[in-house]
Amino acid sequence: MTASAPLIGLDIGGTKTAAALIGPDGDVLERRQVPTPARSGPEAVLDAAAVLAADLLDAAGSGPVGVGTAGTVDPATGTIRYATDSLPGWTGTPVAHALAERLARPVLVTNDVNAAALGECWSGAGRARTHLLLVSIGTGLGAAIIRNGRIEAGARGGAGGVGHLPVPSAERLRCGCGRYGHLEAIASGRGLSAAYAVETGARVTGQAVAQRAAAGDAVAQQVLDRAGTVLGAALAGLVALLDPQAVLVAGGAAGALLPAASAAYSAELPAGWADVPLLPAALGADAVMVGAVRLVMTHSEQ
Repeated sequence: MTASAPLIGLDIGGTKTAAALIGPDGDVLERRQVPTPARSGPEAVLDAAAVLAADLLDAAGSGPVGVGTAGTVDPATGTIRYATDSLPGWTGTPVAHALAERLARPVLVTNDVNAAALGECWSGAGRARTHLLLVSIGTGLGAAIIRNGRIEAGARGGAGGVGHLPVPSAERLRCGCGRYGHLEAIASGRGLSAAYAVETGARVTGQAVAQRAAAGDAVAQQVLDRAGTVLGAALAGLVALLDPQAVLVAGGAAGALLPAASAAYSAELPAGWADVPLLPAALGADAVMVGAVRLVMTHSEQ
């Protein structure tokens, strides 16, 4: 693999699977995307991902393919240790081995939030920073820690599970893990939906809560403000624990929560970390694929 050769990054999620050809500076040169055939099982998901990557192989260098995927990934084997039902049967899937067989080249795999953080650190909002915390707020809430430009995976590949921190104002809200009172239970699309239902009896999506707030719904705005305040305070505490150079917020629910989160973050941030900014992520839907390629590059550098 030469320094100038483009590489392939894959993003395998519960809704879509995407592939991109990424240049040596993090630029996206080509993209491919299909709906993830999640209900057809892991083999169908792997086949779909392999077809997308194979379509880009002729234009890529000879290096490994990088993958960011939903689920907790064993960093040593590229096998899924745990996944939710957004990808039925995904737990235990040997993603690295299975895709390497299909593509006839090495494959490196990490969790999708980890990949997004690597991408943002390389060519996004975290560019030129080597210590980063990224929080991804979508249907659920996940996070990734970057230290010295590399993923801090933890002992089992699960580092960054900040969604399960106990927080105030979430006592009546159920987290995706099944317990109550966690950060994900209030500061996520699912959490916004649940909190709005508690207040009004109406069950709508988290996106709809944000839309109602923008249209002047006072209860919806209260739900957003409360969730954002809890999120911002939690992130300020995590800065003191992890000592990053910046905190990035990504995901579909990030924009709705960021105003209140920013205010609470600034109010709660200890003085010793007053220069650590809270920023919106910049790469959008490309972040996981860009970061998957960065995973390959940092592995090669090792």
